[in-house]
Amino acid sequence: MTAVTSHPRRLLAPLLAALAMFGPFSIDTIFPAFPAIEADLYASPLAMQQTISIYMIAYACMSLLHGPLSDALGRRRVILVGVVVFSLASIGCARAGSIETLLVFRALQGMSAGAGLIVGRAIIRDCFDGVEAQKLMSTVSMIFGIAPAVAPIVGGWVIGFARWPMIFWLLAGFALALWLVCVRLLPETHPRARRLPLSLRELGVTWRLIARDRAFLPLALAGSLNFNALWVYISSAPAFVLDLLKLDAQHFAWLFVPAISGMMFGAFLSGRMAGRMTAAATVRLGYTIMLAASAINVLVTLLLPQPRVPWSVIPIGLHAIGIGMNFPTLTLLLLDRFPQHRGAVSSVQAFISLVISATIAGLLAPVLSRHAGWLAGAALASTALGAGMWLVFRRIARTESRSS
Repeated sequence: MTAVTSHPRRLLAPLLAALAMFGPFSIDTIFPAFPAIEADLYASPLAMQQTISIYMIAYACMSLLHGPLSDALGRRRVILVGVVVFSLASIGCARAGSIETLLVFRALQGMSAGAGLIVGRAIIRDCFDGVEAQKLMSTVSMIFGIAPAVAPIVGGWVIGFARWPMIFWLLAGFALALWLVCVRLLPETHPRARRLPLSLRELGVTWRLIARDRAFLPLALAGSLNFNALWVYISSAPAFVLDLLKLDAQHFAWLFVPAISGMMFGAFLSGRMAGRMTAAATVRLGYTIMLAASAINVLVTLLLPQPRVPWSVIPIGLHAIGIGMNFPTLTLLLLDRFPQHRGAVSSVQAFISLVISATIAGLLAPVLSRHAGWLAGAALASTALGAGMWLVFRRIARTESRSS
């Protein structure tokens, strides 16, 4: 442990997990409300899909700044401001009277939502080393995993008794409550003596330093492509659940519960394996699970003339176990390459992942979601590319080890 030794891990883990929930919760909660928003705001299905992609683009662009800002100004300050802005943006979404206004405030939500997730990763590495860091990252991942599973269920319940703006009022209230908790309990883990100057020049130097690292991009892509194999389904959730599985707005749990339960179980396994298996062995096992699950998923789409539960969602849950296993290890490997720039590294990692996610949500999901086989094939391709990037990283790491 390197900082804040008196702050108990049992308190830090749920707090960081709650901060990380903004992103998935504000995406997934509105899925059941898509038809209602379309009708009220006279929006097309394509325009509704952009409520996801514009959120992700804003999230990605701002993610490049969240980490460096926390490196310069401190972790606590950046998180507190981000939570307040998110709450105000959610109120703007609730009061939107047109699809254009909704998109503007969705962008503002995206700009602020990343503060908790990105800066939270840096906080973990500020406070803990080695096995302890992996265990805490795994614990946070398990708690964080609740959000995407619960969010569409909550959205479906809300639509059952209230109009869609209530979803955004609930998001605003959640953010405000969490801000109050952070004011009281969130520690500052990045002391003034370790802070870096805040300037465009210094930021450019940091980004160039990261970009010149041969191992950074393949390692970042390995983690990003893993998650985006699942994101193919999450971003296509309205079409997959309502059109392909022929379920209603109260049954999004059929997709999200297996997927997120798998991620949580995988994160639990990652924590249990910390100190017992090497990082390479953990990641290798995770990829074995993901590739096998992806192959089974493709086979299921070939055998079933019509997608149906539970067979069409079981492989997705199995795949998510491998994602949950690999995420903590890959993230820590990435952060440890730049101990003095953890906030910036977390930002660039998030930017890469979010650009891919935004591209899938805005361009690929509307096409892929027409057929279950296309979704399964895209998930397999993303997983295979991620495995390839991991092998590239391992080759570079071995070369560095021999030369040092």
